[in-house]
Amino acid sequence: MTLRHESIAAMHPGEMLREDILPALGKPKSEIAASLGISRQTLYDILDEKQGVTAEMALRLGKLCGNGPDLWLNLQRSYDLWKARQTVDVSAIPTLQAAE
Repeated sequence: MTLRHESIAAMHPGEMLREDILPALGKPKSEIAASLGISRQTLYDILDEKQGVTAEMALRLGKLCGNGPDLWLNLQRSYDLWKARQTVDVSAIPTLQAAE
């Protein structure tokens, strides 16, 4: 049985922060939010997957974690695309070819 790529849920960046990064850092969420220069509510919204990671937030998270912004942007892009694939039907849209 082959699973289609679209059926595998992508990870929201907030899930990685919540499950892996923050526990490893061992700092209170209020301290993390202050270090990022954001409100605690903004951090909680990301952790609860209510808010996505913007380019600005990716810069902040990448600096804080030392892994750069690309990881965070790629996680968000993959998650957004996965979510769109769940709701957008493109089957009626033709694929056009350039004229020769």
